[in-house]
Amino acid sequence: MSSLYEFHYKIFGNTQNPSILLLHGFMGKGDNFSELIQHLLDKFCCVTVDLPGHGKTQIWGGDDCYQIPQTAQGLIQLLNELEIVRCYLLGYSMGGRLALYLTLHFPERFEKVILESASPGLQSAEARSQRRYQDEILAQQLETQDFYSFLSQWYQQPLFDSVRHHPNFDRLFQNRLQNQPQLLAISLRQMGSGSQPSLWEMLPSHPVPLLLLVGEWDHKFQEINHKITQVCPVAQLEIIPDSGHTIHWENPSVYLKSVIKFFSG
Repeated sequence: MSSLYEFHYKIFGNTQNPSILLLHGFMGKGDNFSELIQHLLDKFCCVTVDLPGHGKTQIWGGDDCYQIPQTAQGLIQLLNELEIVRCYLLGYSMGGRLALYLTLHFPERFEKVILESASPGLQSAEARSQRRYQDEILAQQLETQDFYSFLSQWYQQPLFDSVRHHPNFDRLFQNRLQNQPQLLAISLRQMGSGSQPSLWEMLPSHPVPLLLLVGEWDHKFQEINHKITQVCPVAQLEIIPDSGHTIHWENPSVYLKSVIKFFSG
């Protein structure tokens, strides 16, 4: 398995400290967490990784290597190579869906898990089919359109209203422009919500403590995460003020307090 994935990863801090594995969202990369990590290093060792189709990670297998189950196996293999037997886990959005899959299928590897603006996938086959259709249209746009135009359209989604009006939005936009649209298209087809297996059925028996973080203005994900707490006894929900979908970027100070309190508690 490891030969199919050449993960680009970075390790920050003292490896004798408890480790946190951080998983970024769609169009992001491991470096997205670098400002947060500075505030975690007195207590934790932080491991960031570029997910398939993003950053400098190289995939040597077929497109199915971009799917969540295979990527999860690849990350477990990476943890083995780094001799990290157990760690804390934090995932944002797409990285949060992957993190939930990891903790449900490899619970013995994770101490506590934080999911930021994440979901367990779509429950019905019909909803997944509809989402695959929508993702396919976006994937084709990524392959054929000017990437700058695609990104401008992407951030017109209501989900990103607060991101778009943030004073540092231009910097974020420039960062996103560094992606390779052809690889993002594969990621969207293979790791999008439509392709992801629904994880709802496994939530009631999930044993690892789970903190769900959702932004005050992200009503769609508030609804999803409220449902998670109703079926998953170990899950607790925290609404972070003055933020939408990208909490760690929109309100980093409050976000950090929640992360440190939960992982240190």
